[in-house]
Amino acid sequence: MLKLAITGCMGRMGERIRELAFNDVDCKIVALIESPDRQGVPLAWHGIAVSRDIHAIKGADVLIDFTLPAPTMKNLEACLRHQVRMVIGTTGLSDAERAVIKAASDKLAIVQSTNMSVGVNLVFGLLKRMASALEGYNVSITETHHVHKKDAPSGTAKTMAEVIEGVTGGKVADIASVREGEVVGYHHVTFDGPADTLEISHNAKTRDMFASGALIAAKFLAKKDKGLFTMQEVLGLD
Repeated sequence: MLKLAITGCMGRMGERIRELAFNDVDCKIVALIESPDRQGVPLAWHGIAVSRDIHAIKGADVLIDFTLPAPTMKNLEACLRHQVRMVIGTTGLSDAERAVIKAASDKLAIVQSTNMSVGVNLVFGLLKRMASALEGYNVSITETHHVHKKDAPSGTAKTMAEVIEGVTGGKVADIASVREGEVVGYHHVTFDGPADTLEISHNAKTRDMFASGALIAAKFLAKKDKGLFTMQEVLGLD
């Protein structure tokens, strides 16, 4: 059985991850961690202590982290210290922070992705094929999220652009970000050519798609000792 630790356990993503993990017969939550700055955090949830100390992850097999760049990097240090594998769903990471994660993967197994959704990762693959076939088309991306999201453009939109740019060698200059209401996540990509226009979109209905993907990634890591993996690799799409 996979021994799981979850940071940001009382946040929007943390809540869904702990709920799905709690009801997964293959998982056992051994540590729930929340920021010392967060108010109204209970002492325990379903009999599992909620800690303010990241070192409570000691003894876990995998830590799932959907927080912010600064705490993610601190959590990575703790994972290295205690040899706890790590699933990183945090977005807005800088190039320098991604380099630190890459270096850590020489000693630790890590899955790092801007989007853990199976559906979105299928879209990444479709975008690669579209970019290859639609040479010379102008590409634009629009992403819409809830008003609480800190980074813009979203990590998913950036990855979509990187996938397309990796094929075309050009730059996707038109990425629009919209922040409204409680939208979980909507991404729309347009390939506009002289004779036709092609569009592909993905609409996230609930955060469960990200949470279930994170659990798939955690189970994947249980068989790995070190290395940096993407969700494409986790799902066998790469």
